[in-house]
Amino acid sequence: MDMKTLYLIVPLAPLAGALIAGLFGKAIGRAGAHTVTILGVLVSFLASLVVFQDVQAGNTFNGSIYTWLTVGDVSMEVGFLIDRLTVLMMLVVTFVSLCVHIYTIGYMADDPGYQRFFSYISLFTFSMLMLVMSNNFLQLFFGWEAVGLVSYLLIGFWYTRESAIYANLKAFLVNRVGDFGFLLGIGLVLAYTGSLDYQQVFQMAPHLANHGITLVEGHTWPLLAVICILLFIGAMGKSAQFPLHVWLPDSMEGPTPISALIHAATMVTAGIFMVARMSPLFELSDIALNFVMVIGAITALFMGFLGIIQNDIKRVVAYSTLSQLGYMTVALGASAYSVAIFHLMTHAFFKALLFLAAGSVIIGMHHDQDIRNMGGLRKYMPITWITALIGSLALIGTPFLSGFYSKDSIIEAVGLSHLPGAGFAYLAVVAGVFVTAFYSFRMYFLVFHGKERFRNAHAGHDQEGGKDDDAHGHHHGGHSAPHESPWVVTLPLILLAIPSLAIGYLVIEPMLFGGWFGHAISVNAQAHPAMQELAHEFHGAFAMALHALQTLPFWLAVAGVGSAYYLYMVNPALPQKIRERFNILYVILERKYGFDDFNDWFFAGGARLVGGRLWRWGDVMAIDGALVNGSARLVGRIANVVRHLQSGYIYHYAFAMLVGVLLLATWFARA
Repeated sequence: MDMKTLYLIVPLAPLAGALIAGLFGKAIGRAGAHTVTILGVLVSFLASLVVFQDVQAGNTFNGSIYTWLTVGDVSMEVGFLIDRLTVLMMLVVTFVSLCVHIYTIGYMADDPGYQRFFSYISLFTFSMLMLVMSNNFLQLFFGWEAVGLVSYLLIGFWYTRESAIYANLKAFLVNRVGDFGFLLGIGLVLAYTGSLDYQQVFQMAPHLANHGITLVEGHTWPLLAVICILLFIGAMGKSAQFPLHVWLPDSMEGPTPISALIHAATMVTAGIFMVARMSPLFELSDIALNFVMVIGAITALFMGFLGIIQNDIKRVVAYSTLSQLGYMTVALGASAYSVAIFHLMTHAFFKALLFLAAGSVIIGMHHDQDIRNMGGLRKYMPITWITALIGSLALIGTPFLSGFYSKDSIIEAVGLSHLPGAGFAYLAVVAGVFVTAFYSFRMYFLVFHGKERFRNAHAGHDQEGGKDDDAHGHHHGGHSAPHESPWVVTLPLILLAIPSLAIGYLVIEPMLFGGWFGHAISVNAQAHPAMQELAHEFHGAFAMALHALQTLPFWLAVAGVGSAYYLYMVNPALPQKIRERFNILYVILERKYGFDDFNDWFFAGGARLVGGRLWRWGDVMAIDGALVNGSARLVGRIANVVRHLQSGYIYHYAFAMLVGVLLLATWFARA
């Protein structure tokens, strides 16, 4: 088979599955819907493996597949750039998506929107693949907007719940803010290079480095800094970076499979991928890199703090995602693009694992998501327990596990960066290690260890009429003891646990220090030597893990786990006392630093105020008052005057005719 045909099969197979399940869902039934979509994603994954092997053999591709529109010298095309960065993303997206598709059979078994859900997640896979495979800004933007649209549909999947509708609208609007910056960045690229093709733009980038742009009279900024920051604003929306992070925790209103697919492994990493792809531009602007690093550092640390007080099992994992996306962004700012992509890959596996494990717990707990109502689940759900433990250990950076290699490499790279913001960023990522370990194992201990708290909790729910079941739109009958989930749920957990354990150890050397990415990532080693210095200090994966036992991050992680164990297993009354003593801090964290309150007051409230005034002045006064009712009143008044002329007497009409003839005669005489 021709390789170009294979490239087309990768995104089009999930699209075909999505269309069949979406348009003919009723005809093919539930089994047909999941069969056709899983088959589509499986074909895509297998094709991605073949493409991966082809790229490993040294064959890359950069070319147009279809010309959509030509305007003057600008050609708008559908095209693919198949290099090592692309194939890595293709494998991550298709593998995680395949696991999520299989898992969904068990998780959504009782849901009336079963076929619609499979259609959406398959459509999402198509959109994400179009994004990562693109070789031009137009197709990148198409994929960018398409994943945003499908995310909107999935977050609001249970559309009868007001909270889900609020969450998907919030995600959509916040992403529009980021996308506006992204579009402006693409517009500047087109204006100054006359092309949307990556290769042409990257070749012209050194010439753009000397250009300035005047946005405010009397002030000139470096053009590339403005372009890169605008592009990164798009990434801030999609990858939930401060202050455009507010949508991601609320997006947990969607079903758990999409939390794993969209908000852990794929969509939120689109921004990270985009910045790595744009490395030839970002490398020429220290201002932009510094901006990226500081925003990432704020997100990594301060979003981690919010995870400490969460009681919803999915929201704990959601804040963990925010924090880890911050780590990736910090690595991008330090010019350690390969480390950021490496952490993106390892994080995709262990975070998807944690989300799916959380979903398995939710199934076992009859759709109760409050970790205060759990405890002691280890003996009821052994597979979920062991896979969740692997995911948690990988997340906190346990030596030899995948998360350790990528996370520690980020910390080291930031420590070696010479940018002005590197000192603050290093402090944030190191402190974040303790915070991550603490909230991860707080959740782990409360869910899987300690005394069983679910019997009382469920008795309470039964008395209230099974409120948790009703909230999800499907009833599970009486609450029995928790049980292990079916194999369609536990198999994806095992499949994701394997790379979470081993992939970091296996691939760190070629990926970070063996030049594996080749020309896909560009680094100016003289100006940004962090990766070069990191390579000098690296002496193999095994030696790195052994050395870590003497380093500060490892002992901070141990301290975080130990603190969580003491507070929630040994002395469970202490957290409440700490909360009462430091209530103001708790309130700040519970209010999420006030971002949601400010957005609701300023942006939403401001929009309502402006809308209300426009309605009152424009709609009520101008349109309804003046144009519609006013014209009717004017006609009425004219009619009131004219009707007096319609008397019905012939001599009145004769007199009017004489007056008319006299007026005409006078007019003609004057003429």
